[in-house]
Amino acid sequence: MSTSWKTTTFGSLAVAGVMVMSGMAYGGEGPAGGELWAAATIEPGREGIVEVGGYEGAPLGAGSVLTLTAPTKARVTGTPFAAGGYRGSVALGGGSGTYAFTGAPGADGKPTPGAWKGRTFPFVLWVGRDAEPGTRLPDCTLVLKDAKGTVRQWGTCTVTVGLPAPTLSRPQSGVPLGALPKASGTAYPGARITVRDAREEEVCTTTTAPAGTWSCTPALPLPPGPGRLQATATLNGVSATSEQIHITVEASAGAHPDTVSDSEGGRLQRGRL
Repeated sequence: MSTSWKTTTFGSLAVAGVMVMSGMAYGGEGPAGGELWAAATIEPGREGIVEVGGYEGAPLGAGSVLTLTAPTKARVTGTPFAAGGYRGSVALGGGSGTYAFTGAPGADGKPTPGAWKGRTFPFVLWVGRDAEPGTRLPDCTLVLKDAKGTVRQWGTCTVTVGLPAPTLSRPQSGVPLGALPKASGTAYPGARITVRDAREEEVCTTTTAPAGTWSCTPALPLPPGPGRLQATATLNGVSATSEQIHITVEASAGAHPDTVSDSEGGRLQRGRL
């Protein structure tokens, strides 16, 4: 089995704006195409940034407010953007966060052109430690109101619970190894672990124990010489990878057969002549 070699862990935060579930608009002229949107993947017990965008409606003046209501098992902890006449705040307990536009209207008394339109606004969310990786947290909503309190655009945000990166603590880097070195480490309980080598070939697989530990031994001998290993954890459709470790497998006569790669990237034994 062969997959693309990954050197960047998924445990780091991934923020991407995507169109999500259809929303509704009330009052005024309504939205001009689409609705508010936001999406992010955040690991349990960690913070991540959700960027809200998508407003393309009529200009809104001072007093207009964008509100993000935190999803279940999460809370808003910050509204870091503070420029261009926008002021952020977080509700007591983190149930929601808001940005209010405080900019003055134009010289003709009309709303400031471009307010909210074509911009994104970051909200910092903390996801609870008991949130299950791979699930989407419900009830995350977005509302933009004008100064009179009329809803001008509405939307939902998608917050997916990420998977913490596994560790690969054994074998130790730089220590000469035999052809069948045991690999072990820690990962989220129940996650499927796949260890691959530098050629992106599967070395061994296992499932993480309830205590958060895992270990497996190669089914086929590793080729002699320098190489590297990396573990990938997968659970409920989300994945995360460990850091790579560099290894050196000792060449010992008769210790292992020669190996070649088959058409699918696996190792095949080749008999000695």
